[in-house]
Amino acid sequence: MPEEIDALRESVRRFMEAEVNPFMNDIEKTGRFPRELVKKAGDLGFYGAVFPESVGGSAMGYVAAATVSEELARNDVRFAACNNQQGSTCPQCIYMAGTKDQVMKYVPPLLAGETIGMMSLTESGGGSDALGAMKTTATRDGDVYRLNGSKMWASMANETDVGILLAKTDPDAGAKGVSAFIVEPKKYPGFEARPIEMHGLSKALRTNAVFLDDFIVPVENRLGDEGDGFKIVMRALQPGRVTVAAKALGVARACYEDAVQYANERILRGQPIGRFQMIQSEIAEMAVAIEASRSLVYEVARLMDEDKPSNRMAAIAKYHASQTAKLCADKAQQIFGGYGLALEYRVSWLKSYADLFFTGEGTANVQKIVIAEDALGYKVADRHHGRTGLRDPAKDDIAEET
Repeated sequence: MPEEIDALRESVRRFMEAEVNPFMNDIEKTGRFPRELVKKAGDLGFYGAVFPESVGGSAMGYVAAATVSEELARNDVRFAACNNQQGSTCPQCIYMAGTKDQVMKYVPPLLAGETIGMMSLTESGGGSDALGAMKTTATRDGDVYRLNGSKMWASMANETDVGILLAKTDPDAGAKGVSAFIVEPKKYPGFEARPIEMHGLSKALRTNAVFLDDFIVPVENRLGDEGDGFKIVMRALQPGRVTVAAKALGVARACYEDAVQYANERILRGQPIGRFQMIQSEIAEMAVAIEASRSLVYEVARLMDEDKPSNRMAAIAKYHASQTAKLCADKAQQIFGGYGLALEYRVSWLKSYADLFFTGEGTANVQKIVIAEDALGYKVADRHHGRTGLRDPAKDDIAEET
């Protein structure tokens, strides 16, 4: 890795070890959202790696963004839960499709950690057909839209200041009738977020069910034209898959490192259990899977930095890294034995995050469909590369637009 990437990784590690790791368990006990830590991470530039300096980014690129995501998750994946909302899908949607006024108003505070972001797409009955099965509607009423319906799995919705929400402006047009909106839940009535109790996941950085009752969104907060929502969200999910894959890699590394340490410290029959071949076999399988996932994650990040077709590789990296996280979490628990279920050891809840990343930002089965259809010649995964008409924050500086 280039020296600047190594320096960035070290900066994230120092921040987490000094500001987050010692306090996260206490934060979890109270369930308090750590807004001040999000602000500190924003001040250090962790959310703006792919964005130009004109909006508060560092213009370091997708390799840098993957590095931040991996290292945050390796240290404490619970805090990393807000990384996509602050530095990927939410600000990406705005930057890619927003007017210059929208971008300059909303993106810099998100990257700085001054406002909390949200991405709200999925609904309870949608599954992987989130757009086609969408029931939430947005009806124009003069200078505003009135949104009605409900959403599921909206991370940080109970804390969000600014978010992206998808709704149908033409209920009869399927996915082509979906539009994207910049929403401000604290500014307008009709938005209710209810945290969902989740096994093993953070009690401070929550996912939510969202209920919309004539929730008001000004017309000026629509992203692009009516019906552009499908194009916008599909484009934004690609970098989101890369950062989620990097977080899965971070979880895998955390499981591996904890398992190695435990195998060296746990004494059985007068020697560390790491001396037993069965334990060595598990450690070896974890190490091999991690190195393979690392290569895939950073290869797709490099392709994105070079503006080369990358959707196929993003699906491969996301699929493999999520599989690796599940494998490493499972093997770590086996090495820990009964202690692997004790809250004293983080492997007890890292397994839940491994399961989460297997599903989040497109399930493993969806990634397999993308990969297989491309391989069989049914649907080229990179068919839309360079043809969306949307900005890329890694190469298009909005400050240069007139």
